[in-house]
Amino acid sequence: MKNLELVKNGPKFWEFIRHLRNMKEIRQGFIVQKDISAIEQAEYMLRYNNNYWVCLVDKKAAGYVGVIDDDIRVATHPDFQGHGVGSFMINQIMEIHPDAYAKVKLDNEASIRLFEKCGFKKKYYLLERE
Repeated sequence: MKNLELVKNGPKFWEFIRHLRNMKEIRQGFIVQKDISAIEQAEYMLRYNNNYWVCLVDKKAAGYVGVIDDDIRVATHPDFQGHGVGSFMINQIMEIHPDAYAKVKLDNEASIRLFEKCGFKKKYYLLERE
């Protein structure tokens, strides 16, 4: 990938983030898998906008990364997966938030590989009763 750039989030990206977060193949990787309405997204972003950044590839939005209470949230649009966008976002956000960590579902192998590629190590398992 050429010309990767991490930019601060703003209202012009809110719908991109919502659309990406609601994509079935993206949503299944998150711990909470709820469909997000435009109103819910606006309310959330009004509160947390400054915690998010968007990755642009040749000026086109390709993914987002955010940190809330030191917990990293990241997603890459399927058209840009496997091209280093996720690694770029994680490495950039770690320069801004060096103490951040990631909560990853055990079956989310792609995210586990991504974070391990960026130097993260498995530390805890959270067990819940179904």
